[in-house]
Amino acid sequence: MKLFLYGHSFHYEMENLCRLFFHRQKIEVFEDCREFDGPDAALTLVEREGETLHLLVKTAVGAYRGEGRDTVSVETPPQEVERRLAVLLFRQLTEACGIRPRWGILTGVRPVKFFRSLVEKHGEDEAVRIFREDYLVTEEKLELSRVTMRNEGALLARSQPDSCSLYVSIPFCPTRCAYCSFVSSTVEKTVKLIPDYVELLCRELEKTAEVVRDCGLRVESVYFGGGTPTAISAEQLALLLDTVNTQFDLSHSREFTVEAGRPDTVTREKLEVLQNSGVTRISINPQTLSDQVLRRIGRRHTTQQTLDAFHLARACGMNNINMDLIAGLPGDTVEGFHATLDGVLALSPESVTVHTLSLKRSAQLFQDGAGEPEGETAAQMLDYAQHRLTEEGYLPYYLYRQSRMVGNLENIGWCLPGCESPYNVYIMDETHTILACGAGAATKVKRPGVDELERIFNFKFPYEYINRFQEVLERKNRVKQCYEQFQGTVCPFS
Repeated sequence: MKLFLYGHSFHYEMENLCRLFFHRQKIEVFEDCREFDGPDAALTLVEREGETLHLLVKTAVGAYRGEGRDTVSVETPPQEVERRLAVLLFRQLTEACGIRPRWGILTGVRPVKFFRSLVEKHGEDEAVRIFREDYLVTEEKLELSRVTMRNEGALLARSQPDSCSLYVSIPFCPTRCAYCSFVSSTVEKTVKLIPDYVELLCRELEKTAEVVRDCGLRVESVYFGGGTPTAISAEQLALLLDTVNTQFDLSHSREFTVEAGRPDTVTREKLEVLQNSGVTRISINPQTLSDQVLRRIGRRHTTQQTLDAFHLARACGMNNINMDLIAGLPGDTVEGFHATLDGVLALSPESVTVHTLSLKRSAQLFQDGAGEPEGETAAQMLDYAQHRLTEEGYLPYYLYRQSRMVGNLENIGWCLPGCESPYNVYIMDETHTILACGAGAATKVKRPGVDELERIFNFKFPYEYINRFQEVLERKNRVKQCYEQFQGTVCPFS
């Protein structure tokens, strides 16, 4: 599809909107163009005349031809001009393509955070009106946003100005899933790097604990992710967990999560290490209970291995288990997804996270041009998940979106009351500082009381992390500098 722009700089939002309707096509952007040509094309124009801005959108999609206009004062904030232009484009593309994205013109990652900000500024009734009328969000997604906002409220209220969370990256997996775009390495290719990586990660954790103490921070949650943390050995896992337990004061922590992730990496020995190290929550992620779909997406485990891993975790005393599912996987059907969810619910996990497939350019499925279910198919899967999970007493407590998601849908974390993962809420809401360790990790320093972040990135790949480790340690000093700047001269809580 071709997107022509004139008189404005809103190309990012206009391009994202076009991608909702033409997700299989490359969006070509042409700036400073008053004219456009098809067959699939759109022109978005803003032109000043005196004290008035004239907005014009024209579209040509197949045989469809659309045109829409609006006018605003030159005093209108740029965000409002952008929104009005987006509404004109959205309405025409909806009519042209016969598709009605449920999140309307919202393309951001954190719709619930945005909804909450509107509630705090205008009150809930006005926030509802803005979502419905100004952003064209459907009643279903509006209500989902409202319920999720309420459910995560108690966790957000517990965060204090001196709160922080700790994220530990283990960027290794047994194999690479075909849909994966994360910076992770297969164990079979990088096994020689793991001992050095674990040793250096322990040193980074020690440095991070020093920063926490110097700045008077308190750790609210600990989260081991990846990758697949249980892809490393039980001994290596024990070393990392022991470092966290001995270096950090976890007396305020309400969560210690380790993603076991791939069922084929779960062993009794590793589960006993987790249990003995004070881990309070794990994830065992089948994604689907269809062996055929598992093979298609490159996950070298079976449904039976998922069931065995879950029962083994229960036998080892794990009483807070999350299971991840993905709606919209290639080869899956609505009926197949129903069977997967029903099978997972029969196990009674404490939480279920339902993701929607997101095909990033670096994912093998995208590169292979694999077919994907239509958005309506994925939407039916999510509708069923919402119905069944609600029926079984689960609550939606965090929600986020990604680019290139099938059907422009969302990922939702569901849990039984009291079984939430605080870390998931804090990272999505950007509530407080997240101190991140390991390859590919990004620390986010949050200024207390202000919606302002500074990101401090580690090197992406394990070999870079190992070879340039001294720089990793030096970058951690920036965290303390940030907190000193917040108060002028000294860390605010020391």
